[in-house]
Order: sequence, then C-alpha cells, then structure tokens
Amino acid sequence: MGIKVHGHPFSIAAQRVLLCLAEKGLEYESVHIDLTTGQQKEEPFISLNPFGQVPGFEDGDLKLFESRAITHYIAHAYADKGTPLIDHDVKKMAIIGVWIEVESQKFEAAGSKLNFEIVVKPLKGMTPDEDVAEQLKGQLGKVLDVYEARLAESKYLGGDNYSLADLHHIPVINSLLKTKYKTVFEERPHVSAWVANILGRPATQKVLGGPKA
Repeated sequence: MGIKVHGHPFSIAAQRVLLCLAEKGLEYESVHIDLTTGQQKEEPFISLNPFGQVPGFEDGDLKLFESRAITHYIAHAYADKGTPLIDHDVKKMAIIGVWIEVESQKFEAAGSKLNFEIVVKPLKGMTPDEDVAEQLKGQLGKVLDVYEARLAESKYLGGDNYSLADLHHIPVINSLLKTKYKTVFEERPHVSAWVANILGRPATQKVLGGPKA
C-alpha cells in the first residue's frame, strides 16, 4: 500500500513531513488537498484528520495526523534508512527531545504567528498588521537569543548531529527568510550559520528549493 501524504505544498506542517521523508530517501504518494475549497474539512479527508487540517498520513493500514507525530513515526519506523534524525543513546535523545519541545512550544508560538501575519494574510487578501508583526518579531528574537547561546557550543540544537529538532524549524524559517524579517536570523551569527546549514541540505533543497525559492 505504501506511504501517502495528504497535504498542500504551501502547508508548513505538510512540509515538515515531506522534509522527513526526503531525509530518509523514502518514496511516497502525494495526495493534493485543495485548501482553497475547504477539501480538508470534507470527506474523505476529515476521516483521516478529524480536525480538518493538513497533513494526513498513511503507511499501509496506519493512519496519522499532526506533523510532528508523523515525523517521529517516520524517524523510528525507518531508523535504518537515510539520515538517522534520532539517537538511540537515551541521554542524547533526551537532549534532542528538549529542543523538539522548544521548537513546538517556544519557536512555533512566535515564528508561525509571524509567518501568518506577513506571509499568509496577503495570500488570503488580508492586510498584515505591522504593529503585531513587530511584536512577534521581538518575541521570536528572544527565543533566538537562547538559540544563539546554544549554537555557540553545539553545531545543531540537539548536539553534534542533525535531528528532528532542527528539521522541524525549516518550513517556518524558509518562509520568513523571504521577507524583511529575515534579519531576526541574520543578526545572530551562530543562528545564521545554523540556518544556512539546515536550509542547504540536499533534502531541504529537494523539497523547498532552498531559501530563495
């Protein structure tokens, strides 16, 4: 039956899953969900994700939703394929786990909201609120100050090796780098080097075409 990813190419969450599959070198079937017509809120997709949000994921008879849960599954189920993305050493995996949580709880809170304000709103014909965007930039900057200190002592957030902790950031960073708010990354040298590293990976290039795409 194989792997199927139900999503949309502009979806930040769907991109996380596609990046993970690319790092693993896995083949999959892409099932396009038209977000403009509300297809994600209708059958048959709503049976795959009852919250009506992409992506949906199938691997044989296994059905999943929530992008980070999907990447965790892929990393563990296909641990022998491609880039490891996790670590079987318990202590090293615990550190990776910390930064996975930081992304979902700290970075996401500011980064995705900023992306919505300045990237998604115009696509929906809405006017961005510059004051809100500046506030979110400040919030994101505080998070990245912590990253700057971490990356001064570690090549990647989870340690010496690239992992899910880094991968989960890529879609939002890739989107924000195309805006004037890219400076929030560029003005922090260790963050900037890390961003260039993870966005320059072959799997990232394959899925997103790099930061200038």
